[in-house]
Amino acid sequence: MSPPDPSAIAVEGLEVCYGDVVAVDGLDLSAERGEVVALLGRNGAGKTSTVETMEGYRRASAGTVRVLGVDPATADGHRHLSSRIGVMLQKGGVYPSMSPRDVLRLFSSYYDRPVDPEELIGRLGLDEVAGTPWRRLSGGEQQRLSLGLALVGSPEVAFLDEPTAGVDPQGRVAIRDEISALRAEGACVLLTTHELDEAERIADRVVIIDRGRVVAQGTVAELTSADSTTRTRFGAVPGLDVAGLAEALGVPVTEDSPGEYSLDAACSPQVVAGLTRWLAERNVTLKDLHGGRQRLEDVFLRLTDGRGA
Repeated sequence: MSPPDPSAIAVEGLEVCYGDVVAVDGLDLSAERGEVVALLGRNGAGKTSTVETMEGYRRASAGTVRVLGVDPATADGHRHLSSRIGVMLQKGGVYPSMSPRDVLRLFSSYYDRPVDPEELIGRLGLDEVAGTPWRRLSGGEQQRLSLGLALVGSPEVAFLDEPTAGVDPQGRVAIRDEISALRAEGACVLLTTHELDEAERIADRVVIIDRGRVVAQGTVAELTSADSTTRTRFGAVPGLDVAGLAEALGVPVTEDSPGEYSLDAACSPQVVAGLTRWLAERNVTLKDLHGGRQRLEDVFLRLTDGRGA
């Protein structure tokens, strides 16, 4: 007997077309057991079509998709995967009168090895609203319950769509803890999000797509350190005279976002001395000086022509 496929998700040459419109164009993607992968892309980049194909809700126009070694779009694949994957949707699909306790108990009955619903309610911080109808829950509470529905079957692969959207800080911590627990248990987590700070916190690896193609992938450190030897970044009050600073230092200076600046020069002692002197002469405090590391948002905007997630 051949060994099991080591990849929880393996996508090669995926194409998804809607008539003459190509939504996904030759996309390759893999994700391993015990790994959290964030799939990032602006609206219309092909994220939803890609994920729906992996979930088995949409057929590929071309290419291959394997989840836990099988094609999710086939009848056999669906039977094989239905009890082994978890899917979190942005819109919950819960009957409005059902409470978190009722719906988690119902969904747990569909699986052979479910998580205890009461335990899950506690872990997600839903104790105080466990008997409240869905329609009366806050947006963040509905989001946490949607995550609970994806987790109640003890999935080997979890697809999470915007898991922290609209969730308060305490809820975000609970959701991060659940994702970390899934990873520790050897599950694969594929999440989509527009919240790039969350992706930086949660993901082991990031895949950025644009116009249906992968334009970059790697760890957050790999993606954000690309210009670490050629740029210097610092914080200060917004609206500095970047032209005057550039003239003083002899290198281009840009204000990337209010109060966040970058210099086209390595973070050398000479550059640091010139920068601090120029700021001190204007009674401006220097903040967050570092040698070139970009934010994930900087990378994302550069690779997607400046369009938001």
